[in-house]
Amino acid sequence: MDKEKVKQQVLDAFKFRRAIKSYDPDKKIEQADLEYILEAGRLSPSSVGLEPWRFIVLNNEAVKQQLHDISWGAKKQLETASHFILIAAREHVRYDGDAFHELTERMSLNPEQREKVLTIYKDFQESDMEIADSEKALFDWSSKQTYIALSNMMTAAAMIGIDSCPIEGFQYRNVNRILHDEGILRPDEGISVMMSLGYRDHDPKRSQSRRNAEEVISYFK
Repeated sequence: MDKEKVKQQVLDAFKFRRAIKSYDPDKKIEQADLEYILEAGRLSPSSVGLEPWRFIVLNNEAVKQQLHDISWGAKKQLETASHFILIAAREHVRYDGDAFHELTERMSLNPEQREKVLTIYKDFQESDMEIADSEKALFDWSSKQTYIALSNMMTAAAMIGIDSCPIEGFQYRNVNRILHDEGILRPDEGISVMMSLGYRDHDPKRSQSRRNAEEVISYFK
């Protein structure tokens, strides 16, 4: 592997990636490329390996129309993006709930190992994070994990010249209501964030702006 070449390719992808608000509606992402992007999300890391996410490719135009008026940050993307992704986060992710039971099942633990692991997760949620007794704090923690997958999917897309935009500009309560009413979200899920994918219809007018490395990176000896 040519390490320097790979590093440059990754940095070039970050420089290419912009928050695209308007796409070329006639240019569609190939299915194989979409699956590659979603696979980057699926393979992403998460705290304790919980993977408390689901990536929903929204192709239903009627539902998109319902979301349009309550998603101010996604209006143009809903109209023009090749693909629109809803990222759901799992609710009720307490150490003694179904999510952790399923996690330990995937780990193929015997009863003794399972009890030991759940004790560690109990201490983590109760003492370290102090989130075990708050459904909101638990959901916020679950949602944090989805942003790791979101970031990896956007980077994977940029690596092959596909544009993206992360979206938080929507009415969470109303979006959740619609998605639950339509049967898109499961009872134990809530919307975390959205993402649009496609090909830009024009280059952004403003150049990419980032703080200097000296401002954001510190070494402590």
